Order: sequence, then structure tokens, then C-alpha cells
Amino acid sequence: MKPTKMNHLGIAVQDLDTALRIYEAMGLSVKKVVDVPEQEIRVAFIPIGECTIELLQPTSADSAVAKHLQKRGEGLHHLALQVGDIEAALAQLKSQGVRLIDETPRRGAEGRIAFLHPRSTGRVLIELVEKEGLA
Repeated sequence: MKPTKMNHLGIAVQDLDTALRIYEAMGLSVKKVVDVPEQEIRVAFIPIGECTIELLQPTSADSAVAKHLQKRGEGLHHLALQVGDIEAALAQLKSQGVRLIDETPRRGAEGRIAFLHPRSTGRVLIELVEKEGLA
């Protein structure tokens, strides 16, 4: 289950357009902006080196990102590690006692994803990502 690379850092923001202006002022370019209705978020992808910064703006007051913003404010939401076989990764982690938020993968913005519970990962929300076409 060894992750193949850091896929992205997710940063929760109240206002995506305002946040984008700051990253663009640093000379970074937005690759794309997509809505992810299943997670009730709007996501901007900002590539930097071999990693990506994902800015996450909630589209619903009931979304997980909206609740994160209410509790913790803007800032780091999660880190995402890329894996080749997300089902195998989840099975291995579960067998080793890691608490999972997602027992099975779900659709993400660019592939299949699953989250590990922060109580099992040193209070850091970790997302596993299996990129489309790479499994």
C-alpha cells in the first residue's frame, strides 16, 4: 500500500475567487476549476512542481468543508497521497487498525478517493487518491 507520491494539499477557503487572486499574484496558474456536487464543493487546481494545491470552497452550508471552516477557519484541510490500488490500500490499513472514514472509495474531482480518520493519523485528515486511468 505504499503511496506513490504526494498528490495534493487541500486548503479550505471561504471565497475561492479571493483566494485565487493571492495564488495568481505569486505567479501560480490555475489549471481548472470544477464543481464536485457529491461533496458539495467547488475546487480550483493549482499545479506546483509534481504536486497540486487544491482550494476548496463549500457550495452548501452542510458540506464537510463548510463544517471544517466553521470549526477551524480557513487553512489546511487535508493532505492527499496517491496510491495505485485504493481498495487494497483501504483493506491493508483497516487490517492494521487504522480508522477509515470511507470503507469503500468514492468519486473525487480527478479519480477515486477515500479518507482516513484524523484520530488514526495524528489529527491530520488524509485522503487516498487513485487517479483515473492509473489503476
